[in-house]
Amino acid sequence: MYFVYILYSDKCNKYYIGQTESLTRRVEEHNQGKGGAFTSACIPLALVYHESFESRQEAVKREREIKGKKSRKYIEYLIQSRSTENL
Repeated sequence: MYFVYILYSDKCNKYYIGQTESLTRRVEEHNQGKGGAFTSACIPLALVYHESFESRQEAVKREREIKGKKSRKYIEYLIQSRSTENL
């Protein structure tokens, strides 16, 4: 199983989009400063959205699709739509 995820930082008021095979491990790594310059500067990060896929190829494709939108409004729409699905 592979995941596309969105993290949010209150400190920086920004979203980060990534993909991984281990969602829990990757979020922990980001919050330990092992995620790169952007996420290290914005700790703590909260997992606000994720999608699961059968293959890495599908996850990478979806990550690129979300990043390609370059729209905070679209990211917030995704997060909100997932929240209402769980009601």
